[in-house]
Amino acid sequence: MAAISPARKAASQILMAVERGQSHSDDLLRGKMVNALSAQDRNLATALVLGVLRWQIRLDHQLHALLKRPNAKLDPEVLIALRLGAFQLLHLDRIPARAAIDESVELAKQAGHRFASGMANAVLRKLSGVSREGFSEESVAGLALAQAHPAWMVERWVRFYGLELARAICRHGQTQPVLSVRIAGPEVEDELIQAGILLEPGELLTSARTIVSGDVTATPAFLEGRVRLQDEGSQLVAEIAANAFGVAGQRHGSIIDTCAAPGGKTLILAERNPQVRIVACESSPQRLAQLRGRLAAHAERVECRHADATTLLEDASFDLALADVPCSGTGTLGRNPEIRHRLQPEDLPRQAERQRAILSAALRAVRIGGRVVYSTCSLEPEENEQVVEAVLAAGAKARMVSMESQLEAMAGNGVLMGSGANQLRGCVTPEGALRLMPGVFHTDGFFIALIERLA
Repeated sequence: MAAISPARKAASQILMAVERGQSHSDDLLRGKMVNALSAQDRNLATALVLGVLRWQIRLDHQLHALLKRPNAKLDPEVLIALRLGAFQLLHLDRIPARAAIDESVELAKQAGHRFASGMANAVLRKLSGVSREGFSEESVAGLALAQAHPAWMVERWVRFYGLELARAICRHGQTQPVLSVRIAGPEVEDELIQAGILLEPGELLTSARTIVSGDVTATPAFLEGRVRLQDEGSQLVAEIAANAFGVAGQRHGSIIDTCAAPGGKTLILAERNPQVRIVACESSPQRLAQLRGRLAAHAERVECRHADATTLLEDASFDLALADVPCSGTGTLGRNPEIRHRLQPEDLPRQAERQRAILSAALRAVRIGGRVVYSTCSLEPEENEQVVEAVLAAGAKARMVSMESQLEAMAGNGVLMGSGANQLRGCVTPEGALRLMPGVFHTDGFFIALIERLA
């Protein structure tokens, strides 16, 4: 029996679990199996898993074209072995073709598909000699295949945002996300620099930094919670919420975070408002336990509550609500590539129904004059402006507050970088919401709306 490298074996097992819908790649890549690998194998396993998931649609198209029966249905283990081999051959120049082919064939064989090993060998050898020329991106079908996204998803983005922006979204979804951290102060930044972490300023926020090189997760600052990994767009959502609370002149008061886990935004709210009581809600007991652990340093004034955000009982009890609602996640495809394989068009109305319920509950929970920040990491109008429009049209006595005033205030108090504020002004929608698009910034995609309760 030929040997298979630990990285390829781990990648195959993770991809199989994702294919079966058993877990998410992000969770599995941070699990025990990957953590037990050497640093080199861990990096390769991560590159293989995320690369295959990002390029799977195009890889399958290229592989099936080389089969004797192009429409043949392959066993999942065989298909994953072929995808791994094809990704290495077509996208990882440093890996010898022989290693990519031989170990992929062995993966198929060890999975109990000896009859398929000859086919896998023949297909991958043909693929290694195929030209790598790209596909045209001038049509929906061409762009979808070229950038390995579902055609229905690309068609929507072209319809809503135009071909050029849809192209930028797709390309962003094929790249490794920028690694951003939140810096609590200059002393923490100095500590990271001394630990060999190379940092650059963020695009938008004065407290954000981009990691250029170095393993920040191995530093005492990270292990002790003084620096946190968090997408800069995600940080911006919480900063807007913190600013919306402060604009009302509040120093004391209360905030509810309706969908708080994993807690990164709640931490920013707590740090920006040190005298405020915060209720952090989470419906999953497991995620609630993780949330409590992450917010332990603020336990005296942050209550972690097991609650379903759609059925909050509070009425006019809080000064601010953050409703960062569960969504399709189409703004995070670079970070969560398997979403494109699982999401279906019919999922969007179901998501929107729950999102409307959460926003309505959040508006009830704030006092008259209180504010709700509604946000998603989705690019889909059904989950964004249409949710806000539907809740307001249903009789909620509330109004949209333009993000332009928030951006001005945040630039004035030093939260936003001047250049970031200038760029973000161009991202305010006609209704006054803020839309961050992947490919425009080095962030995930977000929609953020500020709503004030009137009665």
